[in-house]
Amino acid sequence: MTGWLASVTDAGEARQVLAAGADIVDAKNPHTGALGALPLDTVRAIVNAVGGHAPVSATVGDFPTMEPHAVAQAVDKMAATGVDFVKIGLFRAPALHDCLAALAPLCSQHRLVAVLFADRNPDIDIGLADRLAECGFAGIMLDTLDKSAGGLLRHQPVARLTRFVDHARHLGLISGLAGSLRATDIPILAPLGADYLGFRGALCRSHARTQSLDTEAMLAVSDAIVNMRGVSKQTMACV
Repeated sequence: MTGWLASVTDAGEARQVLAAGADIVDAKNPHTGALGALPLDTVRAIVNAVGGHAPVSATVGDFPTMEPHAVAQAVDKMAATGVDFVKIGLFRAPALHDCLAALAPLCSQHRLVAVLFADRNPDIDIGLADRLAECGFAGIMLDTLDKSAGGLLRHQPVARLTRFVDHARHLGLISGLAGSLRATDIPILAPLGADYLGFRGALCRSHARTQSLDTEAMLAVSDAIVNMRGVSKQTMACV
């Protein structure tokens, strides 16, 4: 069943999304890029606030040059906060494959999730997913880098997203879909079978990712996910 990930900026927001039924709590700073990192102390506070009631993920920040030592160091520091997953954005840079080689040894210690940018990688490099599985990554997800350029479905057709999810499943990787998603996208994306759909802006006032969380908006996402789970169960019962 597809769950939903809620990106939060502090412990208070973590408690709010838990109350709304979020399956994964994601620590991220929306003010500093697509995968902006929060201060380590803030992430620790989020982990403590969640208290094991849901997995916690956290981003390490944007590293456009993919400098191996810098990325590996950021992963180690973020993992030390106690999060369950560490998310790393993969930028098309000359050092990308050297960076993956540097991260491979860390995969035996931490659960790493690679983030590919659907608006910068329109064809979705499936071969990269194979490499991630070989390195020992726990998961792979799609997101968008430019939050002003429309959501995931503007950049990727459903057929391509389906192939992405299916290939991740074949490789044994956790899969996620995100990128300015709205509650109205859930009936389209949930049937693809990704492990989770990621949200930030859709949970906030005026659908603005840098604004505070909105209770009604969170419940709209939660209800849509629950409804799709019901549809899935009914479909399975009829098979």
